Amino acid sequence: MSAPVYIGDEVSASGYRLAGLQVRVPRKGSLLEAINSACSEAPLVLIDAGIASELTEEQLEAVLVRVTPPVVIVPDLEGHAELMDVAVRLRQQLGVLE
Repeated sequence: MSAPVYIGDEVSASGYRLAGLQVRVPRKGSLLEAINSACSEAPLVLIDAGIASELTEEQLEAVLVRVTPPVVIVPDLEGHAELMDVAVRLRQQLGVLE
């Protein structure tokens, strides 16, 4: 089985590479292509929050609702991009927002 894939900046990618993950550092304008490619080959896809913030809300939603493989947004190195609250995201996906 192939290793999980991390998509993000070069500095963080080097750490994930040392941990045994495949890494992708997308060029400007090729983020969706990198995500789709990773989803077609990996059992798990991790996307840096800073990189994920470049997606539109609709694109991000489409990526996150994938069942196979699971796609997870991980904190960026500098902590600039905020992550959506997990509870809010689950309620939103289940359709039970308050």
